[in-house]
Amino acid sequence: MTRVLSVAPECVPLIKTGGLADVAGALPAALAECGVAMRTLLPGYPAVLGGLADTRSERRWDDLFGGPARLLQGRAGDGVFYALDAPHLYDRPGGPYQDADGRDWPDNDIRFAALCRAATDIAADGAAGWRPQALHLHDWQAGLVPAYLRGAMPKGAPGTLMTIHNIAFAGATPADRLGVLDLPEAGFTSEGFEFYGRISTLKAGLVWADRISTVSPTYAAELMRPETGGGFDGVLRARAEDVSGILNGIDLEAWAPPFRSPRGKRRHKAALRAEFGLPQAPGPLCVVVSRLTHQKGIDLLVDALPALLGQGGQLIVLGSGEPALEAALRGAGDLYRNVAVRIGYDEALSRRLIAGGDAILVPSRFEPCGLTQLYGLRHATLPLVALTGGLADTVIAANDAALKIGVATGFTFAPGDRTALEQALSGMCATYRQPDLWARMQKNAMRHPVDWGASAGRYAALFAAIAHR
Repeated sequence: MTRVLSVAPECVPLIKTGGLADVAGALPAALAECGVAMRTLLPGYPAVLGGLADTRSERRWDDLFGGPARLLQGRAGDGVFYALDAPHLYDRPGGPYQDADGRDWPDNDIRFAALCRAATDIAADGAAGWRPQALHLHDWQAGLVPAYLRGAMPKGAPGTLMTIHNIAFAGATPADRLGVLDLPEAGFTSEGFEFYGRISTLKAGLVWADRISTVSPTYAAELMRPETGGGFDGVLRARAEDVSGILNGIDLEAWAPPFRSPRGKRRHKAALRAEFGLPQAPGPLCVVVSRLTHQKGIDLLVDALPALLGQGGQLIVLGSGEPALEAALRGAGDLYRNVAVRIGYDEALSRRLIAGGDAILVPSRFEPCGLTQLYGLRHATLPLVALTGGLADTVIAANDAALKIGVATGFTFAPGDRTALEQALSGMCATYRQPDLWARMQKNAMRHPVDWGASAGRYAALFAAIAHR
């Protein structure tokens, strides 16, 4: 078994703000079947400390970036976790990255530098006799691990895999934080972690990790281009041979639909309409479960609503995000009787929406992988998605070629194009008016492989290749 330490800022079932948590939570079990023993290191947020069972202290730091800390080991579900219990960094109200008012914590650079330092110490010294052979580093929050390892373990360090979940988050902080973050001045160059005059913790990982992965093949290709690489395209092109695009999967048991065939959706759809006070309608009931941001294309959807509603469609939205988009959606809910909006996050409601909707809309301008379209496929809730990142890799468009051979699973359109979205919505409604065709597509969707099988094997091969034994 290859021993791997996953270093993540969030992970199901303990703490979640987005898809990264689902991925970090599902991978250990999937990899176990491929000969990988993975444990996960998380910040000791109150939710994490409260969710762990059978905890015990494994090591202490008298001063870890401004205060004492200890490493706890515990269990949650079937997983083994380490939590960095550092009250001066993590014991505070609000979320993992922001306060209760939605503002980034001003010391986020230190908070996650501490996580990286703890990972480095586990790599060097082990924890209760367990020492990883490789480290899996998730996004900018874990990006300083390779930099710290260079100083702490110039020889014999475990291998490192840096995974990009979203290139839009660079982990950028002012250059005068070098000393605070315990980073060498020699690393602050264009070949190191300097990024447009600032420190980028993500770039540190991209430069010095042994291998790099991202969460879909199409996104890996997009990141090599200046217009979609977030400023890191040059680094990634220089390391192209070390970059892999590995498609995300989902836990099939955790996302098992509450019915065995598409016919079973009917009562769930009726329950949704009743819950939100929507009338009967001749078109598809569409759902959106998303952060409400410009990236997610929510503004395009608001503008394109007449194309859906004019053909008898309905829409339920669940999410939160940019105030202007929240207001626009509330306005649409007030204006149209066939639109319902719930601002906030509700895991149980999100599952009811995915189970009961006819279609799930993901109009993102860019999307590294996306998980909601996979949940939709699993539940015969046909995805309508922008052709970008993992959305392009997972949905087979209902074009003439796919329909002729009977493999279509959803609908696609050019990202960022309102007219293309309107046309896709109209095409979806036209397909819905052909019940036999819609039912065939639903069956295709439920058969589409969305598990971790093949992807877990690719991760396992990467860890085996970089493991320093």
